[in-house]
Amino acid sequence: MTHRSSQDESHRAAERALAGNLFNQAWELLERDPRSAEDTDRLIHLAHASRLHWDNVGSDQERAIGEWQVSRVYVALGRPEPALFHAERCVEYARRSGVEDWVEVSALEALARALAADGQWTSARETRDQAVAMLPGIEDAEDREVVAADLASLSSLSGE
Repeated sequence: MTHRSSQDESHRAAERALAGNLFNQAWELLERDPRSAEDTDRLIHLAHASRLHWDNVGSDQERAIGEWQVSRVYVALGRPEPALFHAERCVEYARRSGVEDWVEVSALEALARALAADGQWTSARETRDQAVAMLPGIEDAEDREVVAADLASLSSLSGE
């Protein structure tokens, strides 16, 4: 029984490493400018693959972060419907027990970004403002700074 458990843990560790690697590769392509059509296809697949592997071996926190990235990918690609779907899933996971405080604020940032991509400016501003109001509640200063920077990129939503 010990041998089997050791193999399972080894497999889980390898899958966790794979999920993280896929996430990082997706992030690199997300930041690439310009991106080829092949890059765009790969970006979508990498983000979804990372999210799938986090579903297998991660916690709700990793699931939320995976949904955040998938939503961000679809916003970048001008596809608001899947961006909204994944942002809403991100918020659901972020509000579960055991998830760190910064993740919910980041989830609201994703939702605000997806709402803006969909042209829902009033809802986007309200959601962004809710996230900004929650910033002081993030205990870790580094986490707070990262999330604040993402929120700052939403400072000028259409109609303001």
